Amino acid sequence: MPSIEVTLVYSPASRVVHEVVLQLPQGTRVRQAWLASNWFPDLDAVGEDCPESSIWGRKTTPSQPLQDGDRLEALRPLKVDPKEARRQRFVKQGTRGAGLFANRRPGAKPGY
Repeated sequence: MPSIEVTLVYSPASRVVHEVVLQLPQGTRVRQAWLASNWFPDLDAVGEDCPESSIWGRKTTPSQPLQDGDRLEALRPLKVDPKEARRQRFVKQGTRGAGLFANRRPGAKPGY
């Protein structure tokens, strides 16, 4: 049976990346690839507790078949809502350092 080469990527924490290239049988699905990686020991062979996944950054389902050359990524849940994080940064830096025209050249006209 022909095989495919798939790269699995998992980041358990910030600035920590685990990457492995696996040779899997053709027709392997996302869930089966995670089982083959042994990164998730509590992943049960029948249950639906598969980690949220994406293939090349596009969200996918556990039943999606993989193709040769795919990069399968495990997604972590967000710790902070991105909009809330932006609001907090804006409050922290103030209005003078933010915006399109914040860093003007000395002597430049206002708005340029």
